Amino acid sequence: MILRVRRLLIKEFLQMFRDVRMRMVVLVMPLVQMAVLAFALTTDVKDIATAVVDPDNTPMSRQLVDEFTGGGYFAVTQKPATDKAAGRLLDAGRVRAIIRIPDNFSDSLESGKIATVQLLVDGTLSNDAAITQSYANQVIASFNQRLLAAKTGQAVLSGNSLSTGPLDLRLRAWHNPNLESKYYYVPGLIAVMLILIGLALASMAIVREKEIGTIEQVMVTPIRRLEFIIGKTLPFLVTGMLTMSMMFVIARLLFDIRITGSITLLYFSATIYIMGNLGLAILVSVTARTQQQALLTAFFLLMPAILLSGFIFPIRNMPEVVQWFTVLNPMRWFLQIMHGIVIKGVGLRILWPPIGAQILLAVLFLTLAVTRFKKTLQ
Repeated sequence: MILRVRRLLIKEFLQMFRDVRMRMVVLVMPLVQMAVLAFALTTDVKDIATAVVDPDNTPMSRQLVDEFTGGGYFAVTQKPATDKAAGRLLDAGRVRAIIRIPDNFSDSLESGKIATVQLLVDGTLSNDAAITQSYANQVIASFNQRLLAAKTGQAVLSGNSLSTGPLDLRLRAWHNPNLESKYYYVPGLIAVMLILIGLALASMAIVREKEIGTIEQVMVTPIRRLEFIIGKTLPFLVTGMLTMSMMFVIARLLFDIRITGSITLLYFSATIYIMGNLGLAILVSVTARTQQQALLTAFFLLMPAILLSGFIFPIRNMPEVVQWFTVLNPMRWFLQIMHGIVIKGVGLRILWPPIGAQILLAVLFLTLAVTRFKKTLQ
């Protein structure tokens, strides 16, 4: 019995590792993903892209800005001149927070009055918004302590509330005032389901033909490569659009989530997103020899696509090298489009960069899939 089991084990290991692709999937890819994802996956919120509107522009107001940036949590990336320009930055996702300092800021503090500072945060990222507000409260508390210590000449206990100081912070979450997580996660789940349909299922489309032998019947027909790719991808495109429509119906009925922007632009972007995923899936399918290989390869592409999309972990907190890799991730751009259209209600004027990136990726993946497919048994 032991001899038979030993021979069976030898046979299975030989079968598993004799294929170069299988060795890559089993040994190399987990190590690569561990090395990359271990640096990228973090729940810390740092270097929050922040815009500062400071019409006061005095040493005291600049000192407050330095207080925000000194801890490493806020990073001032924009200094718009008007509130309207700052709002456009928040809508476009170029900043996650806006610090609004009033024009009489220094005069109010010097005269002993309470100066009010407003902080606007992007409420579509509800968890990050709550953490950002907590950071801001700590900054204002520290600033109040310094002001009180300078006036009284004595150190102020750290337990003093920021509301007792001369500086008052008014917090407001933009686009999601109550910071309800459903407005972020429900559109994100729709994006996950679309990439699951487009990548995991479609990746076995052509390799299934190879395994059951029907690919030979296709080869003797006058069908062209592009026509064959279209015939393989179109059913999954229709299925993905129907799935998205049904999920939005459920989101409306169960979670009261409405599409505040252009439905036409949303479905156009979803079509490009699915086509890009299908191009990548067909590329996997034409290079795999078995359905098992195709499914394993799709799985190892699917997990990094989700984790490095910004859906679970903020992209800005990842190492810079990893951030460059996320540029090739279609889900990253589609999440920006989904939240922009569904929650923020913005249009093409704001969303043209992610839509343009999606189109380029879709063209790239589909072109590679068509060029790699050959009507041969090899």
